[in-house]
Amino acid sequence: MEFITQEDKNKLQAKLDGLIANRIVLAERINEARQQGDLKENADYHAARDDQGLEEAEIKRLQARLASAHVADDVEKPDDMVFLGSVVKLRDTDDNTDDLYKLVGEATGNFDADEIEVTASSPLGAALMKSRVGETVKADLPRGTKHFEVLEIF
Repeated sequence: MEFITQEDKNKLQAKLDGLIANRIVLAERINEARQQGDLKENADYHAARDDQGLEEAEIKRLQARLASAHVADDVEKPDDMVFLGSVVKLRDTDDNTDDLYKLVGEATGNFDADEIEVTASSPLGAALMKSRVGETVKADLPRGTKHFEVLEIF
């Protein structure tokens, strides 16, 4: 079971809807390429078929993910506990630097935000889940084990 925010669910659904709508475009590309003749050496045909296969796989992945996901906004949680969608101010206990982190279901890839996105399935995200202000969490990161003190939850 995966917890996602309503915003994450809406984004996944929009992506799925776009891929489903694109099926017609891909079918037309395949048909046009097929009309060009010899399919063995028809690069347009093979590219369109490859694109179709990749998009169908992504459609199935998104459908399965949406079917098994639970929207975290519907879950009752204490205001003083880190949960999906929370923005948390953490202090790295090794170098005493503070940073803001946002616990998300799926990373958006937005690096311009004021907070660093952390997915709930990442080592740091898993360590943060259900922590409270004043607690120190331990995360086994690729560059070694780090300890963070939870300073604030927004």
